[in-house]
Amino acid sequence: MDRGDADISMCCESIEKKLDTPSLLIQLPVVEDGKFKAVIDILNMELMFYSTKEKAVNKAPITKSSHPRYWNDAKLARSALIDKLTEYDDKLAENVIKANSLDNINTSDIVEALRNVTYKQAAVPVMLGSSYKNVGVQSVMDAAILYLPSPNERNKHYKAFGDHLCARAFKVTHDKHKGPLVFFRIYNGTLNKGQKIYSIQQECSEQAGKLYIAFADDFEEVESVKNGNIAVLTGLKKIMSGDIVTNSATASQRAKKSMLEHNKQKGRTQDEKDIDKLLGIGVTPPEPVFFCSIEPSSLSQQTALENALYELQREDPSLRVTHDPETGQTVLAGMGELHLEIIRDRILKEYKVDADLGPLQIAYRESPISRATDSFVLETKIGTSKQFVNIRLSLIPLENESSKKDILAFDKTPDAASNIAAIFPKHMLAVKQGIEVGLAHGPKVGCQVVNAQIMLHHLEVGRGTSDTMIAAAATQLVQKLLKDSGANILEPVMHLEIVVPEEVLTPVLADISRRRAAISTVALRGTGKLIVAKAPLAELLGYSTMLRTITSGTATFTMEFSEYQMMSQDSEMNAIKSVRGF
Repeated sequence: MDRGDADISMCCESIEKKLDTPSLLIQLPVVEDGKFKAVIDILNMELMFYSTKEKAVNKAPITKSSHPRYWNDAKLARSALIDKLTEYDDKLAENVIKANSLDNINTSDIVEALRNVTYKQAAVPVMLGSSYKNVGVQSVMDAAILYLPSPNERNKHYKAFGDHLCARAFKVTHDKHKGPLVFFRIYNGTLNKGQKIYSIQQECSEQAGKLYIAFADDFEEVESVKNGNIAVLTGLKKIMSGDIVTNSATASQRAKKSMLEHNKQKGRTQDEKDIDKLLGIGVTPPEPVFFCSIEPSSLSQQTALENALYELQREDPSLRVTHDPETGQTVLAGMGELHLEIIRDRILKEYKVDADLGPLQIAYRESPISRATDSFVLETKIGTSKQFVNIRLSLIPLENESSKKDILAFDKTPDAASNIAAIFPKHMLAVKQGIEVGLAHGPKVGCQVVNAQIMLHHLEVGRGTSDTMIAAAATQLVQKLLKDSGANILEPVMHLEIVVPEEVLTPVLADISRRRAAISTVALRGTGKLIVAKAPLAELLGYSTMLRTITSGTATFTMEFSEYQMMSQDSEMNAIKSVRGF
């Protein structure tokens, strides 16, 4: 509302058109000389002034004598709100009939009706303010408690934990003085200061430190927090965002057993995997689709950068940090252009480390074309120690990555089986590590190799040969097999959902068709159209800006990783050129 051209009526019309749901205006703006000054609360008939210096809300009751300018408008708006609410809430309609007048309806009755209407999604309460000037933010936070469903009214399956704790870690931050802070939503039970908690995902217990309730940047230390609230714990080193925690492993197993028995009584056929899915256990962040190198501006900041990346990676599981052994570079991988830009800005502003990002690249994959088998003999001398490795491997292409059970398979013919059975476990581990390094860089553009399995036929290791030499031999042989097999480049394909007004549907369809998109559905959503499509990520760089331009900001879209697909020859050549630069 701090904009001079802000129009509350047009905003309500836009909300109703986009959500296909009636809007309920519960506040009115006070505008003087074209400037937003205050808010009229029509439920309580109060004038709310916001002091930006004191960051406080001052309230004054509106009466006919004290504020004649606002009295009539507020009264009419309140009556109109009650009248509209009676269409969706029978209890309020009965109260209006009993009261014989809209003016005699209590504020508590209106609040209850608004809550019921919001819960049923029959209408949407609309408030106003300016977040830039911190005006109206307090009212919105109060409204979340007043009108939105309580956690106790949902998430019924968490009741299976009984008296035990059930909470989800949804955020991790790092404080200079308090250390790592883990934020929890408490679904069931009570979280106590210093209690021992068990992470179902990590399968480990941790001793919690201090317990806080967060008020923006301020933290109030408390002894316990009950279900339905948000709590902050210190002292946790292993728990990540998304983890479900309870009192112990026993409490976890009992809850799962209780849920299975309850579902069985209801006639639902669910196993433990379905229960894990319901609890969000086993959910992993999608594979990153962009990557770039990152390095400090000076060597003196290297340690500080590594610490920053460690903390940021714990806060954001979708961020991947790896070290490329060939180039010696630290590689940053994320979900998008903006994602990596934000990470760089946070490193600079929060950790005071000036880091340079390399050019942004799409995370392509390479897939082998044909089966290849070969042997490799490594024979050298390091000091007085003779190093000898004789290894034979096969590269086997797979239909898709989901069919890969293990990266390493074993030849089960009698001769090979007897040799493999005699291999020491540490030598086998070295072979596997070497294979993983070999598959990290494909022959075409140096991207990770997928849809591949390596079969071990024979391994002979000389006495005194180090594990490093065994791994190196396996890596060199895998690289040779990849060259012999050849590879196709796979590109990341994104799942798109675009919601547009019908009048701009044609230009949006034309634009995504030019981006090699496969459109699967064009359906009706409210008064607009929903476009469901798949398109290569390479064609979607800067798409949000283009969509905003085409539709004048009236369209919205969501994009998530779908799969890797084989590229056409022309597209593959363009990808090679973009990666290599020639």
